[in-house]
Amino acid sequence: MDLSICIPTFNRNKQLDNCLNSILIASRNVKNFKFEVCISDNASQDDIIPIIDKYKKELNIKINKNKKNLGFAVNALKSINLASGKFAWFLGDDDLILPKTLEYLKKIFDENSSVEYFFINSYHLDIASLDDFPHPFDTNNLKSFKMKKISSYPKNSLVNFWDVIDPNVSWEFLIGIFLSIFKRDKWLENKKVLNLNDIEDTRVWSNFDNTCMNAKIIASAFKNSKSFICAEPLSVNLFGKREWGTLYEFVEIVRIPELIDHYKKEGLPLKQYLYCKNYSLRNFVNFFVKILIGGKKAGLQYVSFRKHVLNNLIFPYAWLSLFFFIFRKFRIMLNLNKS
Repeated sequence: MDLSICIPTFNRNKQLDNCLNSILIASRNVKNFKFEVCISDNASQDDIIPIIDKYKKELNIKINKNKKNLGFAVNALKSINLASGKFAWFLGDDDLILPKTLEYLKKIFDENSSVEYFFINSYHLDIASLDDFPHPFDTNNLKSFKMKKISSYPKNSLVNFWDVIDPNVSWEFLIGIFLSIFKRDKWLENKKVLNLNDIEDTRVWSNFDNTCMNAKIIASAFKNSKSFICAEPLSVNLFGKREWGTLYEFVEIVRIPELIDHYKKEGLPLKQYLYCKNYSLRNFVNFFVKILIGGKKAGLQYVSFRKHVLNNLIFPYAWLSLFFFIFRKFRIMLNLNKS
């Protein structure tokens, strides 16, 4: 088996239908490429089996159904435990792949046999854009959209792993599960780095491990590995209807800086660490104000004043973020006046 596409799902039947349809369309454009789809359902309210039944004749689908909600991190682990592929790729249940994605992956796998980790670029798209099209969405219609790339990295490149940890590659620093394809066996060997109590906490993004589970394992497993940056977007990350939308600012200025600190412990070079950490705090002041106003809904209860505020104030961008915010607002007002 070349690839296992691992999909943790919860209460998104319509989106899962779109996701599986995108995989089906891509499967018809590739030959001699063995892949499977591994789905773990986190006790969704609606039965997903009728959706699976639509695709199981043409797709090799494995499924696990949890009896209760185990939280995102544990459910993601359940999906990869079903897998048998040489490589694994986590997809969100609301993500899409492009019609030529599997064909393109076969090509880069064949041409980079020594690579153990692949960074896979993606597009951003508002999920409301799909409302005017028949369901399930036909990804051949994506060509009608002007979509923005997550990464502006200019070309495919063979690199060392730490070269991937760079805002010029991705401002998310691999926190998005859909950005990584990795050698499955090596990833599983390193899942022992997780704190089991933390990943079993079912509260959304309540601690570092249940937020950054995939990135934490990837850093441990592939920090000394040959890696590949795929500049060509091969998926579409849909935004607009996320249950955790009110936690966006919290994730950016609390969890991502924590992730950069973790990378430093794993071997991220000091100069690169300082560059990445500063970048991760570019919205620090204005986002922290939003968290204070939003309270628990915005993740305030998970903020440690010493760890997440005081310790970050030694970085210039934490202070300069206020000026960045004012400058952006001023530029918007200037552009409005010109128009």
